[in-house]
Amino acid sequence: MRTFLSAVLIALVALLVPASAVAYWADHELGHADRYTAAMSPLATDPAVQNLVVTQAGRALSGQIDAGPFQGGLDTLLGEALRSFVGTPAYRTAWDAANRAAHAAFFEALTTGHGDAVTIDLAPVIAQVKGDLVGNGVPFADRIPVTHVSVTVMEYDGLGSLRKGFRMLQVAGVWLPLLTVVLAGTAIAVAVRRRRAVLATGLGLAAGAVLLWAAVALCRRLTLDDLPADIDRRAAEAVYDALTAFLRTTAWVVLAVGLAAALAAWLMGRLRRTP
Repeated sequence: MRTFLSAVLIALVALLVPASAVAYWADHELGHADRYTAAMSPLATDPAVQNLVVTQAGRALSGQIDAGPFQGGLDTLLGEALRSFVGTPAYRTAWDAANRAAHAAFFEALTTGHGDAVTIDLAPVIAQVKGDLVGNGVPFADRIPVTHVSVTVMEYDGLGSLRKGFRMLQVAGVWLPLLTVVLAGTAIAVAVRRRRAVLATGLGLAAGAVLLWAAVALCRRLTLDDLPADIDRRAAEAVYDALTAFLRTTAWVVLAVGLAAALAAWLMGRLRRTP
Protein backbone atom coordinates (compact mmCIF):
# COMPACT_ATOMS: atom_id res chain seq x y z
CA MET A 1 0.00 0.00 0.00
CA ARG A 2 2.83 2.41 0.84
CA THR A 3 4.57 1.63 -2.42
CA PHE A 4 1.37 2.21 -4.38
CA LEU A 5 0.71 5.50 -2.56
CA SER A 6 4.25 6.66 -3.25
CA ALA A 7 3.88 5.83 -6.95
CA VAL A 8 0.61 7.76 -7.16
CA LEU A 9 2.18 10.80 -5.47
CA ILE A 10 5.17 10.71 -7.84
CA ALA A 11 2.81 10.64 -10.82
CA LEU A 12 0.96 13.64 -9.38
CA VAL A 13 4.26 15.47 -8.94
CA ALA A 14 5.11 14.91 -12.61
CA LEU A 15 1.75 16.36 -13.65
CA LEU A 16 1.91 19.26 -11.21
CA VAL A 17 5.36 20.47 -12.31
CA PRO A 18 4.12 22.19 -15.51
CA ALA A 19 0.96 23.42 -13.79
CA SER A 20 2.98 24.88 -10.91
CA ALA A 21 5.43 26.59 -13.24
CA VAL A 22 2.65 28.16 -15.30
CA ALA A 23 0.77 29.29 -12.19
CA TYR A 24 3.87 30.90 -10.70
CA TRP A 25 4.70 32.51 -14.06
CA ALA A 26 1.20 33.96 -14.45
CA ASP A 27 1.21 35.42 -10.95
CA HIS A 28 4.80 36.58 -10.49
CA GLU A 29 5.92 37.30 -14.06
CA LEU A 30 2.95 38.43 -16.15
CA GLY A 31 1.19 39.94 -13.17
CA HIS A 32 4.16 42.03 -12.04
CA ALA A 33 4.95 45.26 -13.93
CA ASP A 34 8.69 45.26 -13.15
CA ARG A 35 9.22 41.64 -14.19
CA TYR A 36 7.08 42.08 -17.29
CA THR A 37 9.13 45.12 -18.31
CA ALA A 38 12.37 43.24 -17.64
CA ALA A 39 11.19 40.34 -19.81
CA MET A 40 10.28 42.66 -22.69
CA SER A 41 13.35 44.89 -22.37
CA PRO A 42 15.71 42.70 -24.49
CA LEU A 43 13.31 43.09 -27.42
CA ALA A 44 14.60 46.65 -27.82
CA THR A 45 17.60 45.17 -29.64
CA ASP A 46 15.69 42.55 -31.61
CA PRO A 47 15.94 43.37 -35.37
CA ALA A 48 12.40 42.19 -36.16
CA VAL A 49 10.88 44.31 -33.39
CA GLN A 50 13.02 47.31 -34.33
CA ASN A 51 11.92 47.03 -37.95
CA LEU A 52 8.29 46.84 -36.84
CA VAL A 53 8.67 49.97 -34.72
CA VAL A 54 10.37 51.90 -37.54
CA THR A 55 7.81 50.82 -40.13
CA GLN A 56 4.71 51.48 -38.05
CA ALA A 57 5.92 54.74 -36.52
CA GLY A 58 7.16 56.08 -39.87
CA ARG A 59 3.90 55.15 -41.59
CA ALA A 60 1.80 56.81 -38.91
CA LEU A 61 3.85 60.00 -38.80
CA SER A 62 4.22 60.55 -42.54
CA GLY A 63 0.46 60.42 -42.93
CA GLN A 64 -0.02 63.28 -40.45
CA ILE A 65 2.48 65.75 -41.91
CA ASP A 66 1.77 67.67 -45.11
CA ALA A 67 5.13 68.81 -46.47
CA GLY A 68 3.91 69.41 -50.01
CA PRO A 69 6.62 68.76 -52.60
CA PHE A 70 9.06 67.92 -49.81
CA GLN A 71 6.97 64.98 -48.58
CA GLY A 72 9.26 62.33 -50.06
CA GLY A 73 12.35 63.87 -48.52
CA LEU A 74 10.63 64.23 -45.16
CA ASP A 75 9.54 60.59 -45.19
CA THR A 76 13.13 59.57 -45.90
CA LEU A 77 14.41 61.72 -43.06
CA LEU A 78 11.82 60.25 -40.69
CA GLY A 79 12.82 56.71 -41.64
CA GLU A 80 16.52 57.44 -41.22
CA ALA A 81 15.92 59.20 -37.90
CA LEU A 82 13.85 56.31 -36.59
CA ARG A 83 16.37 53.68 -37.69
CA SER A 84 19.19 55.67 -36.12
CA PHE A 85 17.24 56.19 -32.91
CA VAL A 86 16.37 52.52 -32.33
CA GLY A 87 20.07 51.79 -31.85
CA THR A 88 20.59 54.28 -29.02
CA PRO A 89 20.35 53.90 -25.23
CA ALA A 90 17.62 56.56 -25.27
CA TYR A 91 15.46 54.26 -27.37
CA ARG A 92 15.91 51.41 -24.91
CA THR A 93 14.80 53.75 -22.13
CA ALA A 94 11.76 54.82 -24.15
CA TRP A 95 11.03 51.18 -24.99
CA ASP A 96 11.02 50.22 -21.32
CA ALA A 97 8.72 53.15 -20.53
CA ALA A 98 6.35 52.11 -23.30
CA ASN A 99 6.29 48.51 -22.09
CA ARG A 100 5.65 49.53 -18.52
CA ALA A 101 2.65 51.51 -19.74
CA ALA A 102 1.56 48.61 -21.96
CA HIS A 103 1.60 46.20 -19.03
CA ALA A 104 -1.48 47.82 -17.53
CA ALA A 105 -3.42 47.33 -20.78
CA PHE A 106 -2.10 43.79 -21.23
CA PHE A 107 -2.98 42.89 -17.66
CA GLU A 108 -6.44 44.38 -18.09
CA ALA A 109 -6.95 42.31 -21.26
CA LEU A 110 -6.18 39.13 -19.32
CA THR A 111 -8.31 39.96 -16.31
CA THR A 112 -11.30 42.00 -17.53
CA GLY A 113 -11.78 40.74 -21.08
CA HIS A 114 -11.21 44.07 -22.84
CA GLY A 115 -8.97 43.71 -25.88
CA ASP A 116 -7.47 40.86 -27.86
CA ALA A 117 -4.00 42.18 -28.55
CA VAL A 118 -0.63 43.00 -27.05
CA THR A 119 0.23 46.54 -28.15
CA ILE A 120 3.08 48.98 -27.54
CA ASP A 121 2.44 52.74 -27.45
CA LEU A 122 5.22 54.50 -29.41
CA ALA A 123 4.52 57.99 -28.04
CA PRO A 124 7.79 58.07 -26.00
CA VAL A 125 9.76 57.02 -29.09
CA ILE A 126 8.08 59.59 -31.32
CA ALA A 127 8.63 62.38 -28.78
CA GLN A 128 12.34 61.60 -28.59
CA VAL A 129 12.74 61.45 -32.38
CA LYS A 130 10.86 64.71 -32.83
CA GLY A 131 13.11 66.42 -30.28
CA ASP A 132 16.23 65.18 -32.07
CA LEU A 133 14.97 66.34 -35.49
CA VAL A 134 13.94 69.77 -34.20
CA GLY A 135 17.29 70.14 -32.46
CA ASN A 136 19.08 69.37 -35.73
CA GLY A 137 17.03 71.98 -37.61
CA VAL A 138 15.19 69.54 -39.86
CA PRO A 139 12.38 71.37 -41.76
CA PHE A 140 8.80 70.54 -40.78
CA ALA A 141 10.03 68.53 -37.78
CA ASP A 142 8.13 70.80 -35.44
CA ARG A 143 4.91 69.70 -37.16
CA ILE A 144 5.35 66.09 -36.06
CA PRO A 145 2.44 65.31 -33.73
CA VAL A 146 3.30 63.30 -30.64
CA THR A 147 0.31 61.03 -30.86
CA HIS A 148 -0.36 57.65 -29.30
CA VAL A 149 0.65 55.35 -32.14
CA SER A 150 0.10 51.76 -31.02
CA VAL A 151 2.05 48.93 -32.59
CA THR A 152 0.36 45.55 -32.35
CA VAL A 153 2.94 42.84 -31.74
CA MET A 154 0.53 40.01 -30.96
CA GLU A 155 -3.16 39.58 -31.69
CA TYR A 156 -5.25 36.45 -31.70
CA ASP A 157 -8.70 35.12 -30.95
CA GLY A 158 -7.45 32.70 -28.30
CA LEU A 159 -6.86 35.36 -25.66
CA GLY A 160 -10.35 34.75 -24.32
CA SER A 161 -9.47 31.20 -23.35
CA LEU A 162 -6.48 32.49 -21.40
CA ARG A 163 -8.65 34.91 -19.46
CA LYS A 164 -10.80 32.12 -18.06
CA GLY A 165 -7.92 30.44 -16.28
CA PHE A 166 -5.70 33.42 -15.56
CA ARG A 167 -7.36 34.34 -12.27
CA MET A 168 -7.23 30.73 -11.14
CA LEU A 169 -3.53 30.58 -11.98
CA GLN A 170 -2.92 33.75 -9.98
CA VAL A 171 -4.58 32.23 -6.92
CA ALA A 172 -2.57 29.02 -7.37
CA GLY A 173 0.68 30.88 -8.05
CA VAL A 174 2.08 30.23 -4.57
CA TRP A 175 0.12 27.23 -3.31
CA LEU A 176 0.54 24.96 -6.31
CA PRO A 177 4.38 24.98 -6.31
CA LEU A 178 4.32 24.47 -2.53
CA LEU A 179 1.91 21.55 -2.94
CA THR A 180 4.21 19.98 -5.53
CA VAL A 181 7.17 20.12 -3.15
CA VAL A 182 5.10 18.69 -0.27
CA LEU A 183 3.84 15.81 -2.43
CA ALA A 184 7.37 15.01 -3.59
CA GLY A 185 8.60 14.88 0.01
CA THR A 186 5.60 12.79 1.06
CA ALA A 187 6.19 10.34 -1.79
CA ILE A 188 9.71 9.72 -0.48
CA ALA A 189 8.67 9.63 3.18
CA VAL A 190 5.94 7.00 2.79
CA ALA A 191 7.93 4.72 0.48
CA VAL A 192 9.22 1.41 1.76
CA ARG A 193 12.45 1.79 -0.16
CA ARG A 194 13.29 5.46 0.01
CA ARG A 195 16.35 5.38 -2.21
CA ARG A 196 14.24 4.02 -5.04
CA ALA A 197 11.58 6.57 -4.20
CA VAL A 198 14.16 9.36 -4.54
CA LEU A 199 15.21 7.94 -7.90
CA ALA A 200 11.59 7.70 -9.07
CA THR A 201 10.77 11.18 -7.79
CA GLY A 202 13.76 12.61 -9.63
CA LEU A 203 12.60 10.94 -12.83
CA GLY A 204 9.10 12.25 -12.16
CA LEU A 205 10.43 15.79 -11.88
CA ALA A 206 12.35 15.31 -15.12
CA ALA A 207 9.21 14.03 -16.83
CA GLY A 208 7.30 17.07 -15.58
CA ALA A 209 9.98 19.36 -16.97
CA VAL A 210 9.65 17.69 -20.38
CA LEU A 211 5.87 18.16 -20.22
CA LEU A 212 6.37 21.85 -19.42
CA TRP A 213 8.76 22.33 -22.34
CA ALA A 214 6.35 20.53 -24.69
CA ALA A 215 3.43 22.68 -23.50
CA VAL A 216 5.35 25.91 -24.12
CA ALA A 217 6.37 24.72 -27.59
CA LEU A 218 2.81 23.65 -28.46
CA CYS A 219 1.29 26.92 -27.24
CA ARG A 220 3.90 28.83 -29.25
CA ARG A 221 2.87 27.06 -32.41
CA LEU A 222 -0.86 27.49 -31.79
CA THR A 223 -0.48 31.16 -30.87
CA LEU A 224 1.61 32.06 -33.90
CA ASP A 225 -0.58 30.07 -36.28
CA ASP A 226 -3.57 32.09 -35.06
CA LEU A 227 -1.99 35.45 -35.91
CA PRO A 228 -3.73 37.75 -38.41
CA ALA A 229 -1.94 38.21 -41.73
CA ASP A 230 -0.96 41.82 -40.98
CA ILE A 231 1.03 40.95 -37.84
CA ASP A 232 4.77 40.56 -38.28
CA ARG A 233 5.43 36.91 -37.45
CA ARG A 234 9.10 37.35 -36.53
CA ALA A 235 8.25 40.13 -34.09
CA ALA A 236 5.45 38.03 -32.60
CA GLU A 237 7.87 35.11 -32.20
CA ALA A 238 10.30 37.37 -30.37
CA VAL A 239 7.56 38.64 -28.06
CA TYR A 240 6.29 35.14 -27.27
CA ASP A 241 9.80 33.85 -26.57
CA ALA A 242 10.54 36.83 -24.31
CA LEU A 243 7.35 36.38 -22.31
CA THR A 244 7.86 32.63 -21.87
CA ALA A 245 11.61 32.71 -21.17
CA PHE A 246 10.92 32.07 -17.47
CA LEU A 247 9.01 28.87 -18.29
CA ARG A 248 11.77 27.52 -20.52
CA THR A 249 14.41 28.31 -17.90
CA THR A 250 12.28 26.64 -15.23
CA ALA A 251 11.94 23.53 -17.39
CA TRP A 252 15.72 23.21 -17.73
CA VAL A 253 16.31 23.82 -14.00
CA VAL A 254 13.71 21.25 -12.92
CA LEU A 255 15.05 18.76 -15.46
CA ALA A 256 18.58 19.20 -14.12
CA VAL A 257 17.46 18.87 -10.48
CA GLY A 258 15.37 15.78 -11.23
CA LEU A 259 18.10 14.00 -13.18
CA ALA A 260 20.70 14.93 -10.56
CA ALA A 261 18.53 13.47 -7.77
CA ALA A 262 17.87 10.30 -9.77
CA LEU A 263 21.56 9.90 -10.60
CA ALA A 264 22.60 10.42 -6.98
CA ALA A 265 20.11 7.80 -5.79
CA TRP A 266 21.28 5.34 -8.44
CA LEU A 267 24.96 5.87 -7.55
CA MET A 268 24.24 5.35 -3.86
CA GLY A 269 22.62 2.05 -4.69
CA ARG A 270 25.60 0.98 -6.79
CA LEU A 271 28.04 1.94 -4.04
CA ARG A 272 26.11 -0.06 -1.45
CA ARG A 273 26.32 -3.17 -3.63
CA THR A 274 30.06 -2.75 -4.07
CA PRO A 275 31.90 -5.08 -1.62
